[in-house]
Amino acid sequence: MRLIPLILTLSLSSLAAAQPGERPPAPLPAPAGAPDVNEAPAVTIKPSSQGRVIEYRANGRLYMLKVIPRVGKPYYLIDQRGDGQFARQDSLDSGLRPPMWVIKEF
Repeated sequence: MRLIPLILTLSLSSLAAAQPGERPPAPLPAPAGAPDVNEAPAVTIKPSSQGRVIEYRANGRLYMLKVIPRVGKPYYLIDQRGDGQFARQDSLDSGLRPPMWVIKEF
């Protein structure tokens, strides 16, 4: 019995929302200096005789390098402060581990 009024209410609300000739409000412009959310980070792969280097850029600024040598493990060079000084990290793992204690076993 309550199903018919519910269907009518939903159909009328969808008709009222889709008024012809009305445009949705325009999105506000982004503040100056804010990163563009539509722009994906640019990735460049540069092969060499010793291996490959993958460059990651955001807004035209190089912020991370992934070095993949022919022999050995890959590592990352990351500019954490944005000053052009890269620090080596062997993985992107932060090292944070949640505590895992056994409380009760069944």
